[in-house]
Amino acid sequence: MTLSIRDDKYVDPSGPTLPAFMIILLVSFAGLGIDIGFSLKPYMIFLFMFTVFYLFRMVFVKLQPFEVAMLGFYFIYCFSGIFALYASSSLRIIFGIGLYLVCYFLMRAILTSTTIPKLEWSLFVVGLLFNGISLGLYIVGLLVIGTDVPMDRLVSYGVMMDRGYPRLIGVVDDPNFYVFYNTLFFALYMTMWQTRKGKIALLLCVFTSVLTFSRGGLLALVILLLVFVVTHKSLKKIKMVLSLLLGAIALHWISISYLSINLYEILYARMVDFTSDGGSNRFMLWERAVEFITMNHWLGLGPYNFSSYNDFHYGDTLSVHNTFLDIAADAGLIGLVVYVSFLFIIIYQLYQSRLYQIKPYLAFALFGFILQTISLSIIINDMFFLYLAIVAIYLERFRKPTSIERGASIETGLVFNR
Repeated sequence: MTLSIRDDKYVDPSGPTLPAFMIILLVSFAGLGIDIGFSLKPYMIFLFMFTVFYLFRMVFVKLQPFEVAMLGFYFIYCFSGIFALYASSSLRIIFGIGLYLVCYFLMRAILTSTTIPKLEWSLFVVGLLFNGISLGLYIVGLLVIGTDVPMDRLVSYGVMMDRGYPRLIGVVDDPNFYVFYNTLFFALYMTMWQTRKGKIALLLCVFTSVLTFSRGGLLALVILLLVFVVTHKSLKKIKMVLSLLLGAIALHWISISYLSINLYEILYARMVDFTSDGGSNRFMLWERAVEFITMNHWLGLGPYNFSSYNDFHYGDTLSVHNTFLDIAADAGLIGLVVYVSFLFIIIYQLYQSRLYQIKPYLAFALFGFILQTISLSIIINDMFFLYLAIVAIYLERFRKPTSIERGASIETGLVFNR
């Protein structure tokens, strides 16, 4: 069955790209938030200001099935707060979830008013800005503090010194999350590698990601590359492997010549550290999470209560660094089942709509996000919500009715009517 672009009356092919471009740009610059008890991000301010001016153009549309599942998960997650011992921690994350969900639907509404080509152009350009500015800040940071600093967690512009390693954070505030934010751009550029601009963008994206020295993040990107290479034709595989080898050599030369950083030595040292630090104590934290899960199998400890329990029992406030275990500890097995169902519905919709073939970067990005949730705790995240909004828009444009969709007819999504 062939797919066609749905003729949505609220989409103006000649409409402005700026609002969508600004949303993607501001979401990507996650490190620029203002701390007012929580991090007020620039894109949130932009969303609410934009909504005030276009309030009377808003109309309701039907939610996608995965959005219904997403709301179901967050309801279960917040509901577990009734039994939370540390209510203040739960109230904080519940407020954050409410804010992020409101921003998600406003973001979705604004992005809906643009076309797919303009949306992809915005993603491409923002990815270049995200990586280019981050690399520039990293270089400035190195010039200020140098590459041999014994202090731990010292931040200067776009660099964080972590146990002697100069790790890139760029416009984000954590090197591990930098790779997570970069995953969407990486997936897009990877599927554009046959073009000159795609090769340049991918090389820049890989370079900045490597400079984070994030073991879990880089492993996820390597797996994505391997899957991408395996799923391509033989001749294209050879060309891509050669391109990657040449790119790796070029990156190594650039890092030594201009940054005085030996990428391969640091990456090797990071791998060796894994055997001694247990993945930055992740294995120990996972064991604690399993222990806390047994305290309340079904509804968990309560939203965002793992850190408080961890502090009480073990004297530190570290998070689980595994989204699945984090959810199981906080919201119990019920919450985990609903969350996994939510992910499976996204996968099913990408498959059923054939978007995994038409726009493969969406499938690769989702795969990359899921891989990184194994080593990161991500209950709410700006970039993941941006990705979901983009997927919802694609599903509106490239669609055919599904059995799941026919059962999910809640009309609470928003768009701006032109």
